[in-house]
Amino acid sequence: MALSRAERCLVLLLRLLSRACLALLALLPPPRAGPARAAPRAVPPPRRALLLLPARRLAELLRARQVPPAARGGGARAAGVPLSARGTYHPRPGEGERGRRVSVACVEVVEAYVERIKEVNPLINAVVKDRFEEALQEARQVDKLLAESPGDDCLEEKFPLLGVPITVKEAFSLYGMPNTSGLVNRRNVIATSDATVVSRLKQAGAIPLGVTNCSELCMWYESSNRVYGRTNNPYDLQRIVGGSSGGEGSVLAAAGSVVGVGSDIGGSIRMPAFFNGVFGHKPTTGVVPNDGQFPNAQGVRTSYLCTGPMCRYAEDLEPVLRVMAGPGVSKLKLNEKVSLEKIKFHCMDHDGGSIFVSPVDKEILQAQKKVVEHLESDLGVRVQHVAIHKMKYSFQIWSAMMSSKDSEGQEPQRFTDLLGDHGKPVWPLWELVKWLVGMSSHTLPAIALGLTEKLVNLNLSGKAKLVSMGKSLQEEMEALLGPDGVLLYPSHPTIAPKHHSPICMPFNFAYTAIFNVLGLPVTQCPLGLGREGLPLGIQLVAASYNDHLTLAVARYLEKAFGGWVLPGEV
Repeated sequence: MALSRAERCLVLLLRLLSRACLALLALLPPPRAGPARAAPRAVPPPRRALLLLPARRLAELLRARQVPPAARGGGARAAGVPLSARGTYHPRPGEGERGRRVSVACVEVVEAYVERIKEVNPLINAVVKDRFEEALQEARQVDKLLAESPGDDCLEEKFPLLGVPITVKEAFSLYGMPNTSGLVNRRNVIATSDATVVSRLKQAGAIPLGVTNCSELCMWYESSNRVYGRTNNPYDLQRIVGGSSGGEGSVLAAAGSVVGVGSDIGGSIRMPAFFNGVFGHKPTTGVVPNDGQFPNAQGVRTSYLCTGPMCRYAEDLEPVLRVMAGPGVSKLKLNEKVSLEKIKFHCMDHDGGSIFVSPVDKEILQAQKKVVEHLESDLGVRVQHVAIHKMKYSFQIWSAMMSSKDSEGQEPQRFTDLLGDHGKPVWPLWELVKWLVGMSSHTLPAIALGLTEKLVNLNLSGKAKLVSMGKSLQEEMEALLGPDGVLLYPSHPTIAPKHHSPICMPFNFAYTAIFNVLGLPVTQCPLGLGREGLPLGIQLVAASYNDHLTLAVARYLEKAFGGWVLPGEV
């Protein structure tokens, strides 16, 4: 499907405007939350090995009242604590450095995470509102429960995440916490209840430490807004964290949390997971409830928005997904044993050369090539290289399907209405004028989206063709992947760019967004650090309801390539 002359002119115009806006941004003073020029390049590595335990292991040890002495003490490396390649301490069950059984209080765990957040948050601005006192009180309740229930074999079934510190994207309701989604008009909104997934995690024993930053109305891939300012990448403070669940990605990578709650309608879980070197999972559509977040999807977009887990360790994705999904987990096949040697692996190096997005960095292509080589040499499988022509139109397909009517003829909610938050719709052109003189309460990407959201409806026949192409692509993908297929696909064309740079490449999110409108499950998997000390990664895609395949491959690749890497040590 060739681009029309008008579309080509539009692309050129948008690129020129993006570069002009970037030049203007360079003249403005830095956001109040950004680091001073004398700040370090990255966050310091965590000093306590207690912060390096996966959530599943941490809950297991808390239920047994056991955490190894080395993990409770000071510096992980300095203390000579044996760490795996991914920086995780692996003691023998119930034993310390000399086989001594020791007990630990949940309060100690929460205090360690509180201390870590206080250490790194002035640099990364990820946690925008904490609930440390409430978390410590909940930790004391966990300790009381454990003291009163010694040897209770039912605790794991009742509370699989007992005592595990988590963080929550600010777009989700967490009782007593702000729920603005970065919108100035909502700066006084305080949640009076918990979102469904937050409630389920709490019931499973998890302890929320606070809420984290996001982009304005969760519709941009740099987490910056006029309410909380900008969030920075733990590996390089001058780089973005992605969006819209960027605060989650940042605090997880900085070892300020071990599990996070994210949402994804165009890559909002996977891009932050990629840029920050952690794991993220966009489940099959309709498995995890989206209730209790703002803005929530309406119309056709309810089929594209997904809520899912973000974790530092691959082994935590499945148990957290089970809790989040609740009864919906029955739609998945998480109890099925996966034989990696029997998976049919497919690989696609790029989208085919769309003019809307940047070419894929050689470093990202090289990392993906290493994965292919490892799979073939270690598992004895043959990875089939594919070229799916329709993927070249990922951005156009996503845009057309996001703006289409649902089966009942309902139009999706306009972004300008959301910017007004139930008041008068925002006039984007006037907001742009106000922004140029520093008077707008909105970010430039939000204003730009408001200006361009009507463009997709200028060519209704072309839009209909793109929607039809999207449905055809979905059928093609389902047929290719089948019951035992996994596709390897780049997470993004570039590694984490510098702040403000996304305005020059606004459509690069198409590499993740296409899978939202296709409804497929995708796991974002880190692949270590590149030559600049920034995270690399890959997307693992399966057919609908085959989440268990991508999760299993993620666990395998974590062992092979190291997974999350300690920041500040490279």
